[in-house]
Amino acid sequence: MGSFGEFFKEKRISLGKTLRQFCLEHELDAGNISKIERGKMSPPQSEERLEELATFLEIKKGSDDWQAFMDFASVDAGKIPTDVQKEEELMSRLPVFFRTLKDKKLSEKELDELIDRIKES
Repeated sequence: MGSFGEFFKEKRISLGKTLRQFCLEHELDAGNISKIERGKMSPPQSEERLEELATFLEIKKGSDDWQAFMDFASVDAGKIPTDVQKEEELMSRLPVFFRTLKDKKLSEKELDELIDRIKES
């Protein structure tokens, strides 16, 4: 699946930018961005800051990459993405879903297959 840091780094590299180039261009602290990319520091949780970073990475608002960027930021912070939180029926079922997954102890392959089946629905 990946992480926020891995996704961030992948997007930065796809722009053809080294860490130093990217940080100089956008006046970012290279040490902190390096820590984020390596998963040593949590992503920012401010929506404004996340949007700013997404813009620096040339991620188009509303795109699948935008959604993935925001989802990774939430998940890496141990939170359920904000747009999911707004779905009351889904939220009421998540505890049972998570407990069931935990008790079943699915392999990575089985979990990927489950996700694919859910996506197809």
